Amino acid sequence: MLYLDHAATSPVRPEVLEAMRPYLTDVFGNPSSHHGAGHAAAEALEQARSRVAAALGMRGGDVVFTSGGTEANNLAVKGIVLGGSRRHLVTTAIEHESILASADHLRRFHDAEVTVLPVDGCGRVDPRDLAAAVREDTALVSIGHANNEVGTVQDAAALVAVARERGVPFHLDAVQSAGWLPLAGLGADAVSIAGHKLGAPKGTGALAVRSRIPVEPVLHGGGQERGRRSGTENVAGAVALATALDLAEAERAEAAARVGAATRTFITGVLAQAPGAALTGAPPDSDTADAGAAGAPGRLPSVASFTFAGTSGEAVLLELERRGVLSSSGSACAAGSDEPSPVLLALGIRPEVAQTAVRFTFGRAPLPPDAPERLARLVAEAVTAVGAFSGR
Repeated sequence: MLYLDHAATSPVRPEVLEAMRPYLTDVFGNPSSHHGAGHAAAEALEQARSRVAAALGMRGGDVVFTSGGTEANNLAVKGIVLGGSRRHLVTTAIEHESILASADHLRRFHDAEVTVLPVDGCGRVDPRDLAAAVREDTALVSIGHANNEVGTVQDAAALVAVARERGVPFHLDAVQSAGWLPLAGLGADAVSIAGHKLGAPKGTGALAVRSRIPVEPVLHGGGQERGRRSGTENVAGAVALATALDLAEAERAEAAARVGAATRTFITGVLAQAPGAALTGAPPDSDTADAGAAGAPGRLPSVASFTFAGTSGEAVLLELERRGVLSSSGSACAAGSDEPSPVLLALGIRPEVAQTAVRFTFGRAPLPPDAPERLARLVAEAVTAVGAFSGR
């Protein structure tokens, strides 16, 4: 099997498993306990916190360990808005459901107003639209760094600058971009990451939020994580997250170049061979490590998402699995929905075409040299088989 669904989750890296193993066995204490076993766990937790903070351009005390990206996004959106007196949130039409559902919760139960910014056909937000949307009562701007379905990378530095100029905190959902793109120099006030996209186990994540920003907890109880997230900390998970992020950062430039080249070859092959194929998101030649930094709509080096007009995306997925290729129709969090992807609709893609989408996301591990061309042929075969069956 060729696994091309790394945007949904990635396998745990052996180095990460070894790093976390002692905290599942010998160093098992509760980090809040005032004895030797607790102190050893607390020391490991704080070291992991400092390592995550360094990768995100934050201070150790800014990092809150969470159960993953969804909780981190919920804490950022709900926590920052409810932590102050202002009740206006700005986000975009292509955000992860954890952002949009949190925004809807604030609207329905806390009388918040939500402005949803449009995107262009590549999935990029215009900083001028953001500037026009920010108001005196804006509590937060929350925008994803890289889209989880089409891989488009926002010009985050420009968007952050707009919010900073107006004194509004900026939350960057970096769940998909962490390990692929530099995060430390973007200047965001809050950053979400998830371990299982990086080679750590599921159920690990973090929100880094600058200490000057008040955050209302979403989980209440014992007051752990400096009162911002109650619950006994997952020490092994924190160590795993820090280790996976360290490894990804160390390999980032090399992996982005290598995977980007393979993805471009794959895209070229699919567009040339698969009937009705159209790439979604930003152009394939904008997948550099500095994507989005120069104002161009960049794309992640690991993502290739297509529509195949006249087919069914789910049928193509089944044909691909028969041929040994595992991929997805988009966000794993929306799997099972019969509705067309809101992300693709926001890009201006017609509903009947949006339902033909298939997403391929590569991991950091090296592939055989002929893999991109072979994968493109398999995709073309699967799309052709579905088209023949449907009478296209």
